[in-house]
Amino acid sequence: MLDMVQLRKRDVLFDLGCGDGRIVIMAAKDYFANAFGVEIRDDLVVTARERVKSLNLEKQAQIIHANFFDIDLSKANVVTLYLTTSGNERLKPKLEKELRPHSRVVSHDFSVTGWKPTEISEEPHGHTIYLYRLGSQ
Repeated sequence: MLDMVQLRKRDVLFDLGCGDGRIVIMAAKDYFANAFGVEIRDDLVVTARERVKSLNLEKQAQIIHANFFDIDLSKANVVTLYLTTSGNERLKPKLEKELRPHSRVVSHDFSVTGWKPTEISEEPHGHTIYLYRLGSQ
């Protein structure tokens, strides 16, 4: 997902529903991006924060304990999703309202209804990655 979105050092990435933080950690550690993970589950927040701390990535990676509908995404220029089609559909108006033109959204396995992907990648084991660039819909 991060290769497909062409993540760069100056990017600000938000992983919505970040789980154990693996995308946030990879974005910070391997791509040197500023990465924020948003997770609502207490146990996953604890796990993700411990992993970030153990890798000394606190300056580049943060785990936010919240519902991602309550988080301001206006600083993001990259958003990663692994939700469902209905979850993506509910999130779409927020993304359209808060993200700047040319922001990139990458979704694992589930498309964003009504958006035309700029790239689709069929991955091994039947996974599909969808890349969207806002303003090209």
